[in-house]
Amino acid sequence: MEIRTQLLIVGGGLGGCAAALAASSLGIRTILTEASDWLGGQLTAQAVPPDEHRWIEEQGCTRRYRALREAIRDYYRRYYPLTETARADPFLNPGGGWVSRLCHEPKVALAVLNAMLAYPQMAGTLKVLYHLYPVGVLTEGDFIRAVQFGDLSFESRWDDDLVIFADYILDATETGELLPLADVEYVTGAESQRETGEPHAKPEAEPLNMQACTWCFAMAYDPDGDYTIPKPRHYARWRRFQPPFWPGPLLGWVDVNPITLEPRRMSLFGEDGTPSLFAYRQIVNPALYPPELAPLPVTIVNWAQNDYFLGNLFEVPDEEAQRHEWEAMELSRCLLYWLQTEAPRPDGGTGYPGLHLRPDITGTDDGFAKMPYMRESRRIRARFTICEQHVSAACRPGATLAEPFHDSVGVGHYRIDLHPTTGGDNYLDIEALPFQIPLGALIPIRVRNLLPACKNIGTTHITNGCYRVHPVEWNIGESAGLLAAFCLLRKVEPHQVYETPTLLQEYQGLLRREGIQLEWHL
Repeated sequence: MEIRTQLLIVGGGLGGCAAALAASSLGIRTILTEASDWLGGQLTAQAVPPDEHRWIEEQGCTRRYRALREAIRDYYRRYYPLTETARADPFLNPGGGWVSRLCHEPKVALAVLNAMLAYPQMAGTLKVLYHLYPVGVLTEGDFIRAVQFGDLSFESRWDDDLVIFADYILDATETGELLPLADVEYVTGAESQRETGEPHAKPEAEPLNMQACTWCFAMAYDPDGDYTIPKPRHYARWRRFQPPFWPGPLLGWVDVNPITLEPRRMSLFGEDGTPSLFAYRQIVNPALYPPELAPLPVTIVNWAQNDYFLGNLFEVPDEEAQRHEWEAMELSRCLLYWLQTEAPRPDGGTGYPGLHLRPDITGTDDGFAKMPYMRESRRIRARFTICEQHVSAACRPGATLAEPFHDSVGVGHYRIDLHPTTGGDNYLDIEALPFQIPLGALIPIRVRNLLPACKNIGTTHITNGCYRVHPVEWNIGESAGLLAAFCLLRKVEPHQVYETPTLLQEYQGLLRREGIQLEWHL
């Protein structure tokens, strides 16, 4: 079956949703495809509460991303039996977790995203198609003409493979899946210092050296219950596993400070004065409810202990990728079992049997996220590549902002935060300055009608560590969607916008009108 549209967005994560909202709002006929049954990517299907910067309540995100955040808070105020004090808090943090000012249940973000996308679907400018994954790409010279999809649903609605033809195509997949299918030039893993000039780059390129993925899960605590799961098949292996760069067994309370790499002790609830891992990404806070209605506390387990770095989930043969995917979930399952049975308690006992999975939180049968949290993607070889020296505080002594870009399409901020890697590297955590997103990082060096809309822009292995977080991914997707719309409406191409000052200025004017912040105000 064949479908034709103006804009095809492959991947329904945050970047894909933002792109769909932006382009369809300008009347562009848009199709958004998603491989799972949940939109939202890292915020929902991967169950990761938003990683954000300290200015997020005042600036540093797009108007639509701010609307998403406020709608999540309003959802709790409308539909959850909060106390009056909690409901009146303008900066309501539903879970109370300390990783973010807005820790919340994935299903609430899903409901809000679906509501935001409802109007353009009703208006006829947007179609959302689920359970579709790309299997092939039709190219013609430097253009992509169509994407062929397979159907993952139990009851396929397509009699044969679906082919979608489009004028513009956005790759908003979690791992840049369209790039190899379309022979788009891209890079993976760690670049060499010779190529990028980055102080922390590798002497030689290591394309398969990528950040850990994590299979997150939702975990509640009932102090009076016993929910101990069956012992996982590979528990003995993971129980004794100690990475060569780790201060002790991975399944333990001692990890490392990501900045100093010094050993540090954590605990589940902070009973002994150490940082509480349960509170870290807590998404349900009983203190916000009347005592008679208070739910059990729930957290998302996305810790150092379940970072999986023994192999890659892409750029390797399918059988190997599937094995590592299974192992990533097995590690998380083993962590839960360790917490329930062997984790040392401050009172001298072992185990917290009251810990249990919450399938209702993740929308799965077992309480694990629908898909693993992918920190790193294939990245386009772009007209401009963002390097460590552009954003690192150490590389810009005395500066308060990262290097300014005249072609800015948005802003963001986060530390350069690289988790342990499949190449055997420990954390790399470097202070970064508030930065801009340059248009040049969204323009492939050759292909003329494909744009990245997720973590697949022209960053390096190192700078991906600060451009991969929620508000930045949203900004990338929204700006890419507006760029495609601008090109369709003006009958120009993205590389022309990048190269022509008057077109660039006109496009940036559109971004500002649509609520995209292009520079910091600090």
